[in-house]
Amino acid sequence: MRMSTGDNELAGWAAAGDADAFRALLERHYDGIFRLAFRFTGNRADAEDVAQDVCVLLADRLGAFRGDAKFTTWLYRIVINACRDRARRRATGQRATADFAAVEDLRRAADAERGEQLAWVRDMLSRFTEDIRETAILVLGEQLSHGEVAMILGVRESTISWRMHELRKGLKQMADDDR
Repeated sequence: MRMSTGDNELAGWAAAGDADAFRALLERHYDGIFRLAFRFTGNRADAEDVAQDVCVLLADRLGAFRGDAKFTTWLYRIVINACRDRARRRATGQRATADFAAVEDLRRAADAERGEQLAWVRDMLSRFTEDIRETAILVLGEQLSHGEVAMILGVRESTISWRMHELRKGLKQMADDDR
């Protein structure tokens, strides 16, 4: 290709599948694509990414170039749109990251609260006998039926019911004492 061949003519040939014409367009305009992308992104790595994205897009979009405007005008519009798309994707990613961080903060706060509640429960249960603690853990913590707990602990179901009654009675007494 001669260097004197115009951009519009090269674009037409490249759109028709001429790889040499496409290569000549890229060689001629890559620095301008990068420079414009850098001015919009302010970051070398992002500008390189945009320039590469534009080169890939250019292969698909050359067929849409009608020659109504200068090739560089049309090309720079593609670069600007690619920069805008990248900024939108980055903003969306940042919002998602911020949303994830907020959810994570809420989860940690809930875990801390749960931790405090568990510590309180452990403290309260430590005031009871081991058999009542075991029963409470299985009935309340594991949500097993009195019959299932009785089988696990090798006692009668009525014993489990009595232990749970003693637990409720003891907790009520502790609540009354705290007032």
